[in-house]
Amino acid sequence: MWRELAPVGRHPDSGGYRRYAWSAADLECRAWFRAQAEARGLTYETDRNGNQWAWLGDPLAGNAVVTGSHLDSVPDGGAFDGPLGVVSSFAALDELRFRGVAFTRPLAVTNFGDEEGARFGLACVGSRLAAGQLTVADAHRLRDADGIALPAAMESAGYDPDTIGPDPERLARIGAFVELHVEQGRALDLTGDPVGIASAIWPHGRWRFDFRGEANHAGTTRLVDRRDPMLTYAETVLAARREAELTGALATFGKIAVEPNGVNAIPSLVRGWLDSRAADQATLDAVVTGIERAAREYADRAGVDLDVVRESFTPVVEFEHALRDELAKILEGSGDTGRPVPVLGTGAGHDAGILSASVPTAMLFVRNPTGISHSPAEHAAEDDCVAGVRALADVLEGLACS
Repeated sequence: MWRELAPVGRHPDSGGYRRYAWSAADLECRAWFRAQAEARGLTYETDRNGNQWAWLGDPLAGNAVVTGSHLDSVPDGGAFDGPLGVVSSFAALDELRFRGVAFTRPLAVTNFGDEEGARFGLACVGSRLAAGQLTVADAHRLRDADGIALPAAMESAGYDPDTIGPDPERLARIGAFVELHVEQGRALDLTGDPVGIASAIWPHGRWRFDFRGEANHAGTTRLVDRRDPMLTYAETVLAARREAELTGALATFGKIAVEPNGVNAIPSLVRGWLDSRAADQATLDAVVTGIERAAREYADRAGVDLDVVRESFTPVVEFEHALRDELAKILEGSGDTGRPVPVLGTGAGHDAGILSASVPTAMLFVRNPTGISHSPAEHAAEDDCVAGVRALADVLEGLACS
């Protein structure tokens, strides 16, 4: 499975993946998912929001155990973020069939669409729509860098955008959702454990900073006469680092758009996107407030106008303790050492976090020896990936076969 999926959407120059929602690479990933489902005799379907499902048992029976993740990527992303969870889900089902277990609850593998938000700027679009956390009107307003609207992109890919919206009936049929994911940090590498359990997802959001100055000639305009938004933006980037260090949070300006974007022109507009995350809401509020305050001070001094817009926000997600504890009990009982499985928090968002408001959810992490993620250097050792499959199979057996 890994060999079949690995070349899809991989850029020949960067070696990273560009599997953007509703693009040709995304459609190829979706075709791969359907082929995996049909090869196993599973009932395949696509829901009203374009999320894919592969069912073992009656999809309408209720109290189903669902596992899976996503197949799309960030720009030049790594091979493991998302796909490891989907591949491992199919592999865990294969393992359970090899064990000859008897299923007492329906089981499904899923691929949630547009989790990374690389094309339309909003993460977890598929799961947000299903959970009613993204309105149809707001979804229709989403545009990519070329001005293509989400409904148009879906339609060009062969999906009906008129059906999108909340899907409470489907979510009500799910008794538990377990997402396996490569760890996006080094906590497991430091403890020496191949697999861990998620405790919570930090609150996080994305803010757009629009710095508006005055376009002018780079070769003739005196420094004292400039209203240069790039300078203000640069000072804000440094302020974000300082505020993050002071508060113990994370703050990153990772995307920028410049107008008119000429080498010999002072910009009229610099638009930067801030990603910020923290262990709790109060800390997140403090770091973002500090960054905005500094940005406005710099802008005022430079004669630059500033608008700040919060484009997305996800509050802290505490995974259901009962389900989390059940996973810990299953894995401790199935392990060779009898050691407790590490429980750790994460600053990365996931579909499991979105669904947690509607469905009991839990997450498993597979060790990442370098901690690098959202990069072609992202990696997990084969032995650890196999350990993840076995752990997921043990969990699914404990939940769906008891």
